[in-house]
Amino acid sequence: MASAAPTRRLAYIDWMRGLACVLMFQTHCYDSWLSPAARQSKFFTYSQLGGTFPAPLFLFLAGISFALVTHKLWQKHLSPSRIARTTIRRGAEIFAFGLLFRLQEYVIAWGWAPRSDLLRVDVLNTIGLSMVLMGLLCWLVLLLRPARPAVVLILASAGTALLISLLTPPLWTTWRPDWLPWPLESYINGVHNLGAPQAWLFPIFPWAAFAFAGLAVGFILQADWAHKREPSTFFLAGAAGLALIAASRWFDHQPRQLYAVYDYWHTSPNFFVIRVGMLLIILSAAYAWCRWGAGEWGFSPLIQLGQASLLVYWVHLEFVYGRVSILPKHSDSIRFASVGLLTISLAMLLLAYLRARLKGRGADKLAWFRSPARATN
Repeated sequence: MASAAPTRRLAYIDWMRGLACVLMFQTHCYDSWLSPAARQSKFFTYSQLGGTFPAPLFLFLAGISFALVTHKLWQKHLSPSRIARTTIRRGAEIFAFGLLFRLQEYVIAWGWAPRSDLLRVDVLNTIGLSMVLMGLLCWLVLLLRPARPAVVLILASAGTALLISLLTPPLWTTWRPDWLPWPLESYINGVHNLGAPQAWLFPIFPWAAFAFAGLAVGFILQADWAHKREPSTFFLAGAAGLALIAASRWFDHQPRQLYAVYDYWHTSPNFFVIRVGMLLIILSAAYAWCRWGAGEWGFSPLIQLGQASLLVYWVHLEFVYGRVSILPKHSDSIRFASVGLLTISLAMLLLAYLRARLKGRGADKLAWFRSPARATN
């Protein structure tokens, strides 16, 4: 998570995380609470369409943040092995949080949740594994000590994102590694224990591709020429996003397809490219809003949520899908579900605010007990 007082260059990252949180809240709330009749409305369709953004945003931003950390450590002249240990350890921690979250959900739902839920591949698991994979890629590149490491890191990251996207359709269909135990295969294609890949899970293929795309963008943003021409760089990012959307639409309308089974909404590389294009446009707009707009005028709810995105993700699910859901599930109108959404959003904003205000208080008190004079100076 980012620090509690972001600089201008980092505010847009927290703002985008906050946007992902809001989109996540509305997706989960309407999915959990709307009645069967309300779920047939166009409103619900658009709500679920908005729900296609949170996971790519979180993964994309994880890649950008990973690049910022790696670049900072590289500037400190740390060895590739030390950089890898630091970054891969953080990825392992996030993965462990994902496993702990699944254990918590299973315990809370004791009696009606199947044991297989313990091994469900959720977005936290994939973020953690993606960070581990990004750490390995950066370690390999830096270990080779190329003449222009930044360029090689950008190309390797973008190439890995494209490769993951291109391999996704066959790994979900004709090249399925069904010889693996389903808990392992599920990390490749989300098969779980249901015999076929599930679109509601978050396997490495294709989801890790968004993290590597963010990694490439993050290294581009750390280049010297990007620092010197920062506004122009973000403008070009938005223009590149528009170009990717146009290219994706063009490829999708071609009469010939590369794959025996074509599923645009779940495995298609064309859909991946169009979403990366949209992410670049959102990145450009978020930067402009935080630099020249009202993004940092006083208190920013989105930035506040973005700084506590892991916490609000963890907590809100129990009040939306869990036993302590604040509204009855699958039985509410759009109006009542919207009131519930507002309640959840404000509660999570308050939680994020309190987390920021209380962060570090425990360490400060411990320092005072150890040495009161030093702590008060």
